[in-house]
Amino acid sequence: MNGTSERRSRRYTEIINGARLEIEILGDDDAQPIIVHHGAPGIASRAEPVASFGPFSDEYRIVAFDARGSGRSDDIGPYSHAQWVSDIEAIRTRFDLGRIVMAGGSYGGFLALEYTLAHGEHVRALVLRDTAADNSHTGLAVERARVADGVELDEWTVSRIGTGNFADNAEFERYWRSVLPLYDHRHDPAAVERKAASALYHYATHNQAFGVNMPAYDLKDRLPEIVQPTLVTVGRHDWRTPVEASETIASLIPGAELVIFEESGHSPQLEEPERFQRVVRDFLAGALI
Repeated sequence: MNGTSERRSRRYTEIINGARLEIEILGDDDAQPIIVHHGAPGIASRAEPVASFGPFSDEYRIVAFDARGSGRSDDIGPYSHAQWVSDIEAIRTRFDLGRIVMAGGSYGGFLALEYTLAHGEHVRALVLRDTAADNSHTGLAVERARVADGVELDEWTVSRIGTGNFADNAEFERYWRSVLPLYDHRHDPAAVERKAASALYHYATHNQAFGVNMPAYDLKDRLPEIVQPTLVTVGRHDWRTPVEASETIASLIPGAELVIFEESGHSPQLEEPERFQRVVRDFLAGALI
C-alpha cells in the first residue's frame, strides 16, 4: 500500500449487534464504498482485505473489519451466516455508506453472496474471489491435499479439512501451519511461517463455520436472483475452492464475468496483484456507470 493510502486509513472500534468489532476504512469519505469481507473465520482478519484492496483507496472508500470471532473483534456468537450478514448491514448503516460494492474472498465470498441475496437493494456490484456457492468442493480439496506436490500432510491434518473439528487453539494452529503451504502457487516457507506466527486463533469460530454452517450451505438455486454486475475471480491452482466452483457461480449469476488467474493459487490478489487490480478496476469502471 502506498503512503497516500496509509494516511487515509482510519480505525474504529464499534459495538455492532452487541459485539465489539474492529473496523478500518481507507480512502476519501465521498468515494464509492467497497465493503470487503475476509475469509477463514477464526483465523483471518481485516489484514488481508486491507492488503488486497488498499491500493483501490485512491478511487474508492475501502471498508474492512475483523468479523465477530476473528482477529481482534469480540468472541461473541452466534457465528452464523445470518449473524455475519446482519453485521455487514449494521456497518453499512453505522457509517452511512449508502449503496455499496460488496466484495469477499474464500469464506468471505460466501458472505458476500449471502449479503447480496439478503440486501440486494443496497448493492451496486459484487466482486468475488476464490469462493463457492455450496460445499461440494470440500471432497475435491481433500484429494488435492493428499497429492499436492512438495507438501506432505499427516492423516490427522487431512481428516480435519473442512470439518471444524478442533479441541482448542493449539490443535487449530497445528492444523493451520500444516495446510498453509497448499494455498500458494509458489511455496515460500518464510511467508508461511510469518502467516502462521501472526495469526490470531479462534478455534470455536472455525468449528462453527465449518462444522455447522458449511454442511447446510448451498446457494446455487438462488444465484439467478442476483441482478447486480458480478465479477468472479479465481486462481487456476486453487486447491481449496477450485476453478470449477467459480465456473458454477459465473454460470448461474446472469451476466457474471469470470476471470481465471493462471499463475495463482488461492490468492490471485496477492500472487498476481497488478493484473488483479487492473481486472477489478476495469470491471468497476463499467459496472458503476
